[in-house]
Amino acid sequence: MTEQDRQRMAERVQRVRAQIDAALAAAHRRPGEVLLCAASKTQGPETVAAAAALAVDLFGENHVQELVQKSAAGAYGGKPCHMIGHLQTNKIRQAVGCEMIQSVDREKLLRGIEAEAARRGLCQDILLEVNIAGEASKSGAAPAALPALLEQAAACPHLRLRGLMTIPPAAGEDEARRYFAAVRRLFEQLAPHCPATARWDTLSMGMSGDFAAAIAEGATMVRVGSAIFGPRQYPAPPPQP
Repeated sequence: MTEQDRQRMAERVQRVRAQIDAALAAAHRRPGEVLLCAASKTQGPETVAAAAALAVDLFGENHVQELVQKSAAGAYGGKPCHMIGHLQTNKIRQAVGCEMIQSVDREKLLRGIEAEAARRGLCQDILLEVNIAGEASKSGAAPAALPALLEQAAACPHLRLRGLMTIPPAAGEDEARRYFAAVRRLFEQLAPHCPATARWDTLSMGMSGDFAAAIAEGATMVRVGSAIFGPRQYPAPPPQP
């Protein structure tokens, strides 16, 4: 990573921070109410370590293997890292122990995380992921399924409920705000039904293209990738024989 690359990333983080502050001010919210999660999918340890030296609050990984590899390399610089991507049950053991699993969307996953957390003697922070638009291409529980999922989570003593996460459809600002507002209402409706062990304080929503709209509707955490790291570079597929 060149010094020029580092400088560009520093400027992008500064720009995102300014946009977060402006969105908070426009919504009459206090400075510092929103955490900036750097979504570091496909970014190498050197790039992530450079980002850790900047004004990001935490990191988010979509794939367990990346979380494990970058943690082992010390890339996060002591900052928290959350699992934000779809979690398969056969990867639970590797994911448990990170600061938070944001993508819990079904009972089988709850039970698996509970069992692994109990085995390790720890309490795992989780968010329930909601598929607010019912998109077949996305994971997440249907809004109507959330009360039962919350009740199931409440029966797991080694899980601590922290709130909701969502990824709405790509949309214009007005439509995005409607989706974010719907998730905020769910967050508020579910709060009285949380167990005493819950700390219902996190609404993770908004990404590079729509985080200002999410902040306007109450997000407490935004997950920003390309606006920090630049356009994502995927490995080239192997040549066909």
